[in-house]
Amino acid sequence: MSRPKHTTIEYRNYALPAYFPIILLSGDNWHISDIPSGTLHFHNCLEIGLCETDSGTMEFADASCPFHAGDVTIVASDVAHTTYSSPGTASKWSYLFVNIEELFAPYFPLDIISNGDMLLKLIRSYCAILPRAEYPDIYMLVTEIIREMTEKDNNFQFSVRGLMLSLMMKLMNIYATAKDTGIGTIQSHENSLSIAPAIYYIRKNYMQDFPMESLADMCHMSPTHFRRTFSQIMGFGALEYVNRIRITHATHLLRTTEMPVLEISEEIGFHSVSSFNRHFMEIVGMKPSQYRSQMSCIRDRSLLKCTGWMTPPTHEQTPDSARKQQDAAHGGRA
Repeated sequence: MSRPKHTTIEYRNYALPAYFPIILLSGDNWHISDIPSGTLHFHNCLEIGLCETDSGTMEFADASCPFHAGDVTIVASDVAHTTYSSPGTASKWSYLFVNIEELFAPYFPLDIISNGDMLLKLIRSYCAILPRAEYPDIYMLVTEIIREMTEKDNNFQFSVRGLMLSLMMKLMNIYATAKDTGIGTIQSHENSLSIAPAIYYIRKNYMQDFPMESLADMCHMSPTHFRRTFSQIMGFGALEYVNRIRITHATHLLRTTEMPVLEISEEIGFHSVSSFNRHFMEIVGMKPSQYRSQMSCIRDRSLLKCTGWMTPPTHEQTPDSARKQQDAAHGGRA
């Protein structure tokens, strides 16, 4: 079914642990509302979802598709989407967010895999809804990864990496034949972002200086058209996106290291600590030193309020509106 085009798209960043860049979001809190969201969103990593109960709809930029209990959903990092349950229900989900390249980096680069470019396309611009009955091996692998991530037995990280590698290889085979399948598997170049090459480049090179014109070239746009398109999709400009990525990495360093603030500022690409402090205050709502003192005690936990960091609550918000924003930051609609 055709859907009207969305304009502003929300960006959700998940702070994945550097040594094991995968997190599991699961449990009784992860019920998806039946109220459709008016805003699509995308993530900084691959999303793998498992619908455990009920049914509903996944909506993309140009299409919407049904899901049911037992379905595994694959949503690449640059695919804008939203999820809502069937009327009167609240489907329960488990989600894995993973940086595939970094997960395997300690062992081998992805380019040694036959057709490795296909895998890169899969994790950046592909989406699929895979029913359990048609793809029992996919369901088995995802449920086993979730079990390993939940129980955390000795050396579970190695087991998860092996299972995830097997999952990716099977998804590559599905991806290769996606053009010949029905709506259950969606070839998503229509739903991927036109500015995806620039977004990917920024994520990899945020600590460097680069001209905005080079980002426009990557997206085959003129600089003026690129700036306008980027702002229309994201709700803010490319330079602000660079700063948000930098600050997100800064929060990780503040939580997990004892690096001085000046060194962190230089590490993430700011030329002065005053500029770093100003942007950090604008995005996070507190000074870096305050953030470190408040958040260092949860260094091993994933932070789900990344959307909240990007749009911190204002003093004028009512308790109800603040609660709704917090719910959204916790991924109330995946």
